[in-house]
Amino acid sequence: MRAGKLWRWLDRQVLSVMARGAARLTRGKVRLRGWTVAAMLAVSTALAAALWAADRPATDHSGGDVLRVGVAQGESIPDYLRASRERLAELVAAPDRKASETYALVAFSAYLAPDRLASTLDGVSVVEVFSRVPMPGTQTEIVRIPALRLPDDVVAGMGEVAERKEAEARDYRERHAALGTGAEERELRHVYDSGARVAAAEAEAYRSRCSCLYAAVVRATPARLDELAGREDVRAVDPAPELRRLDRAVFLPPLPEQRDVARPPDDTDLGAASAPSRARPSTSAAAPTPGSSIADPVSHAQ
Repeated sequence: MRAGKLWRWLDRQVLSVMARGAARLTRGKVRLRGWTVAAMLAVSTALAAALWAADRPATDHSGGDVLRVGVAQGESIPDYLRASRERLAELVAAPDRKASETYALVAFSAYLAPDRLASTLDGVSVVEVFSRVPMPGTQTEIVRIPALRLPDDVVAGMGEVAERKEAEARDYRERHAALGTGAEERELRHVYDSGARVAAAEAEAYRSRCSCLYAAVVRATPARLDELAGREDVRAVDPAPELRRLDRAVFLPPLPEQRDVARPPDDTDLGAASAPSRARPSTSAAAPTPGSSIADPVSHAQ
């Protein structure tokens, strides 16, 4: 099984369940026996190591560090926005860069529907877009969708995500139905039920071509990027002139609702004794991305 397919399979079948269970464990909502917790941690560690090894390019000897473009969890959003403006201004002023196209991360000021992308990103080459279903009090999955043609590729990608989410919801329901009646099973039943409901809601949103798109990776000249930064729906344009290979980059766009510090959305259901965790923040591609662009190695919803 190739690394990309292996990751998606594990994400759907194993890691999603563990993420929800781990979130509940850290909040004290589940009291599983010691061996169960140890097993979950051991399997998580083994899977992480296996996926790390599987995603390493076996024949790549070019070396080089991975470039982070965006704002990491815990960092200041205002500082990031200011720094991105300064980087763009320096790029525009550089005489040797005027004719050269460069990659840039574009953060939107609000969640956009697919039919808004063509006008918002007109004049630049689009590589991919970032999407998540903005559900209040719920961490939902961050998805990357290849987007060479707007909006057709995005609409098609949303359809693929909807199919995957529907399958995920069915899987949760099957796991829910197969559980016994013990104390541990009752707790897991809550987790699976929550997972099914969230996945079904995400599927419905993507089927309806939701306003879920919040960032894009583009390529253009400095002048084009500068013009793009002044458009109504654009919050920031963060250029990366040093980036040559997309598989050497990690893109971390801020969510539109983030104003002070980059952090995962609050999962309010975790605070209710009668409601399970719905958190399953992760980053995954709906389909292979052009240029083999890679996702953030640490799953999160900023």
